[in-house]
Amino acid sequence: MFENLGGLEIMALILLALFIIGPDRLPKAISDTMGFLRKVRGMARNATSDLSRELGTNIELEDLHPKTFLRKHLLSEAEEEALRKPFQEAYREVRKTTDSAYNEVKSTADALNLDKDKSETTRSVTGATAGSEPAPKSAVRYDDAT
Repeated sequence: MFENLGGLEIMALILLALFIIGPDRLPKAISDTMGFLRKVRGMARNATSDLSRELGTNIELEDLHPKTFLRKHLLSEAEEEALRKPFQEAYREVRKTTDSAYNEVKSTADALNLDKDKSETTRSVTGATAGSEPAPKSAVRYDDAT
């Protein structure tokens, strides 16, 4: 319940409650708040048990999502698998095609980078022996860094 509150936040809340409510009424306020939380938890537990009793299944909170509810109560596992299988096969085919295209593009890019590196090495060696100025560096593109 308080997983996103740190120690300082909890201490600040306690001090704020102490200043607002006062030290004489603080224990009663804490016990009233705890009683309220117990009642809310009990009502939630009762609502869940009423729903599972009326629907005839062991229901979880996640099962109340409309898609999950329909899938669970209208489709058997075999029907769900029959619906899922064509999509999985299509996904595998598309994945295989895109992977092969990716590998081709990657190998071409690697080959171009090797050719570029060789030409830069050759240019730097010939430029150093000729005594001319080194080639200007290419500009750094900051939009590529992200």
